Amino acid sequence: MNRKGSASTTAKSAHRVGASDQKRINEVNQENSVPKAVGLLLNTLEKALARVQSADSFRLRQRVSKFSSTLSELSRDTLVTSERMHAFEQLQAELRKSESKCELRAQLIPETQSYPPQLPVSAKAGEIAELIRSNQVVVVAGDTGSGKTTQLPKICLEAGLGRRGMIGHTQPRRLAALSVATRIAEELGESAGRGVGSQVRFDDRTGPNTFLKLMTDGILLAEIQADRFLSKYEVIIIDEAHERSLNIDFLLGYLKQLLPKRPDLKVVITSATIDVERFSEHFSGAPVIEVSGRSFPVDIEYRRLLTDEDEADLSLYEGICDAVDHIVSLEKRGESPAKGDILVFLPGE
Repeated sequence: MNRKGSASTTAKSAHRVGASDQKRINEVNQENSVPKAVGLLLNTLEKALARVQSADSFRLRQRVSKFSSTLSELSRDTLVTSERMHAFEQLQAELRKSESKCELRAQLIPETQSYPPQLPVSAKAGEIAELIRSNQVVVVAGDTGSGKTTQLPKICLEAGLGRRGMIGHTQPRRLAALSVATRIAEELGESAGRGVGSQVRFDDRTGPNTFLKLMTDGILLAEIQADRFLSKYEVIIIDEAHERSLNIDFLLGYLKQLLPKRPDLKVVITSATIDVERFSEHFSGAPVIEVSGRSFPVDIEYRRLLTDEDEADLSLYEGICDAVDHIVSLEKRGESPAKGDILVFLPGE
């Protein structure tokens, strides 16, 4: 009893899908114009393909192509049969299911994006968005503190991306991936782990509706083993590319080979003003946009780890403590403009 009821419900729902198209097909059949009927079916499916998830695009395109080949067998005297219409409605329902997932993801994305005016990248947000729309690869060069890391994902959202697939944003270090995800989520007005997720080793904070994913370079490399087309992603941002680690170089080489096979995939490379032209040349002359200026002035001082001959040299951590003591003494003497936080860059992850 339950199985029959379930099958009946499924059949009814399948016939509801594309009911208006069925009516139009019947009218076309009555006019004895099969080519028009075939064209209507294929046009409906092609429009739907443009709105499905990037992860489903290849599989569904193959299904549509197979269905198209069966329609090509129709002669001028053959009507579009109910069996073919049923197959059409089933395929249309599957396309619609994928499209609805895109709509759920889009509901989490703010309609408009705001950019902190104090960040230099904010002044060029519109120009960068237009470059991303018009090109498959864009290189963004700028000094540390220009706002590239936190604002580029939002610029991609403004460019209309992140609906059909995720925006993948790589970071060289785990701490950066987690902290950047938290910061961007705050700016978008949501909690990290929903629309904005992150993944590092042994810690995956993404979900089915995630539209922006922060991760380490190694995570993206590992994903290539299971999905060599990176089909879940609509955009990939390779951040801090100037560091030229082995992971970054491998990703840049792999993406160059992948892009012709994924014409719908966008790639954004961010770098300090080092070897920018080489990145552009690697991707066949990709456009480069420079974001100049820093958020804060920087004074550079060098302190040696060497001590007097009678004493052992300072260790790395002793040298850090010594440098912090020096900064505190400058503040006490009024030689440093204001008290603030201290960021220390260390080797390793």
